[in-house]
Amino acid sequence: MTTFDEQTRRYVLGVLVVVYTFNFIDRQILSILLEPIKLELELSDSQLGLLTGFAFALFYATLGIPIARYADRGNRRNLIALSLTIWSGFTALSGVAQNFWYLLVARIGVGVGEAGCSPPSHAMIADYYPVERRATALGIYSLGIPVGILFGFLAGGWINEFFGWRWAFFVVGVPGLLLAILVRTTVREPVRGMAEGRTASDDLPGVVETFRYLLTKPSFRHLAFGGALTAFVGYSYVSWIPSFLIRSHGMGTGEVGTWLGLILGIPGGIGIALGGYLADRFGGRDTRWYLWIVTVALAAGVPFAALVFITDSAMWALLLLNVPVLLGNFYQATSFSQTQGLAGLRMRAVAAAVLLFIINIIGLGAGPQTVGILSDLLSAEYGRESLRYALLIATFVNLWAAVHYYIAGKHLAKDLAEAR
Repeated sequence: MTTFDEQTRRYVLGVLVVVYTFNFIDRQILSILLEPIKLELELSDSQLGLLTGFAFALFYATLGIPIARYADRGNRRNLIALSLTIWSGFTALSGVAQNFWYLLVARIGVGVGEAGCSPPSHAMIADYYPVERRATALGIYSLGIPVGILFGFLAGGWINEFFGWRWAFFVVGVPGLLLAILVRTTVREPVRGMAEGRTASDDLPGVVETFRYLLTKPSFRHLAFGGALTAFVGYSYVSWIPSFLIRSHGMGTGEVGTWLGLILGIPGGIGIALGGYLADRFGGRDTRWYLWIVTVALAAGVPFAALVFITDSAMWALLLLNVPVLLGNFYQATSFSQTQGLAGLRMRAVAAAVLLFIINIIGLGAGPQTVGILSDLLSAEYGRESLRYALLIATFVNLWAAVHYYIAGKHLAKDLAEAR
């Protein structure tokens, strides 16, 4: 069986982190540009919620499953390179949108391309890194989320200030085409099962079979739904807090992009890495704590998050936001790591896609859309402050998520033992 040295592992993981960073730059740059787009194209909050939510999430999550099916039997590196090319191209094309429908089609294109990123990446990382290092490795990979949001908000906010929102899409989209070439020419495809000394059989489980298999595991059912509810809150924040700060606190896009970029990037990144590290540390002693660490983090973050939307001080809102951003990212690494542990060798990419499907339909799709609708419904009573109360309502969903992670942790040891 082919093996790779530590330097190769780190290089591949590093490149995949950069790819995932571009994934989130291109996905979330729209959030910092919502207000200027709303004004120029004369859109409602419900339409903006569709652009940031279901327009992307429906195609991203749904196509992720058949693409992952291919990844479990084909070359995952080539698939990632092709996907990167597609979503980067559609991001650049977003900059020439003249109306809601053009921008809607461009966002759908970004979603189609990005569907081929995470499932094959998760499967590759699982084949490069053994079980005891996998949550940490996937935590490092997930750093692409906060780093991507950081650069997306910074670039989008200030490019809009100086050149307008259209140029922001061009500037972040084009470099991804060059990165796709680097992935295709320098990343090595690992042998399936390499990190565990196992050999994958020729039997390739179908999508329905994989889905049914995962649903037989109580730990997966609860961690998947808990992750979806956590993402519901997280994507609502990322999509709408920029507009909340602009409307309720009178900040500009450059100022908002700088502050939120740093908050979502630094505490957000620490939360993902720390969540993976603590899950490996405490879960190694008691398997339940692989997921119970998320329960504690989510419950602890809710009071701080509520205060963000209650205070009338912009500075206090920004300072308090650091805590729920950090704690709200604890779920990332360990949820994906445990899913890889529960799945068979030739169903790992599909298993990751199934988890992403659940998380993104409920979280990425319904989260921003629900907050947008709530904001429109509350606008008659609260005017420009309606978004503040829509986000406050969404905050308490994390308590519901915490309960599911607690239940999932109780079943995890038994389910992992059966999977092995």
